[in-house]
Amino acid sequence: MITRPRRAAPATLLALALSVPLLGAAPAAPAAVAADVRTSPRSFHPDGLELPYPTGPYPVGRRTLHLVDRHRTDPWVPAAGDRELMVSVSYPSRRAGGPRAAYMTTDEARLLLEARGLGGIVPAETMSGARTHAREGALPAAGRFPLVLLSPGFSMPRATLTSLADDLASRGYVVALVDHTYESVGTAFPGGRVLTCAACEQVGTAGEASVVRCRAEDMSFVIDELTGRRRTGALSRAIDPDRIGVAGHSIGGATAAATMAADHRVRAGADLDGNFFLSPAAAGLGRRPFMMLGSESTHGPGSAVSDWSEAWRHLDGWKRWLTVTGAGHFSFTDLPHLADRLGLADPAVPLSAERGWRITRDYVAAFFDLHLRGLPQPLLDGSANTYPDVVSRQP
Repeated sequence: MITRPRRAAPATLLALALSVPLLGAAPAAPAAVAADVRTSPRSFHPDGLELPYPTGPYPVGRRTLHLVDRHRTDPWVPAAGDRELMVSVSYPSRRAGGPRAAYMTTDEARLLLEARGLGGIVPAETMSGARTHAREGALPAAGRFPLVLLSPGFSMPRATLTSLADDLASRGYVVALVDHTYESVGTAFPGGRVLTCAACEQVGTAGEASVVRCRAEDMSFVIDELTGRRRTGALSRAIDPDRIGVAGHSIGGATAAATMAADHRVRAGADLDGNFFLSPAAAGLGRRPFMMLGSESTHGPGSAVSDWSEAWRHLDGWKRWLTVTGAGHFSFTDLPHLADRLGLADPAVPLSAERGWRITRDYVAAFFDLHLRGLPQPLLDGSANTYPDVVSRQP
């Protein structure tokens, strides 16, 4: 089931919300708030919020695209007409100059904080003003680069995967971070429109599979747009259309597998702590490579809430099932890092925000470096002992 976002009790903090083991929806308020979680604005980091610095050799550029699919009516709000998407594209750029790209709009931040029970506790301007390391509108670097698409968790805005997108871009990837309209607590569109989560009220009837199928269509449409030179100009010329991958967090991970099954342009995919929701799980990928990276508590072998054992049986190509000791559901996103900067500790998740970020960054990059670039990766073949808290499962 997908838990619909709802306003939690004011004391429910982002840090506590991070441990929810399902799809990215806001949790119900916990019975008690741990004593070491501080709610006072005095605990906010004095330097404000800043995302992790990208580790690759390229400066990062960013462009935000408003895409309209004239061949598809919006599945959640048919009266809205054509399906619209907002997509943030991070890419290797020629130089680091230019205005710094925004993390999210103030309206998007306000809606996310309210859904997490932090409205009035964390200022929306604090969240929206998080310092990124991408430059808006910078010229793409010379060359053609692999394309990776990223899909966020259900009800989560695309911004929550910004650090991963920008890090991949710094390593030489064009990365399209897709907001699935009416599935996020708030998505800002040109002209001041902010569309909220209509799907949150419908998914209980429509089912999780409907979300996954809708998102897979979104991803294929974005591939069409980004690889069509007339539409995105210099960005399209920077993309190698023969090297495309897709990854996602939570139900975004299910989206990665469904997109691969429906679109054979996608060569490799990764699921970050998400169930698959389609039956049979992970079917139809052929011999294309797929990686599952998730928390040990919910996606270890024998878990009662995971369908990864079924997925493992249907993956016929290169595959990895990796679990992270001490990770929470959101350890693979920006949220623990931002919570840490705000001075909000999460006692339910032993893995530190820094450790979770490094694991996510390095394993996702290694996976795509291996399968979209052909570069050997000791991290994935077991010969590197960099992260003993990451366990390779061979059920």
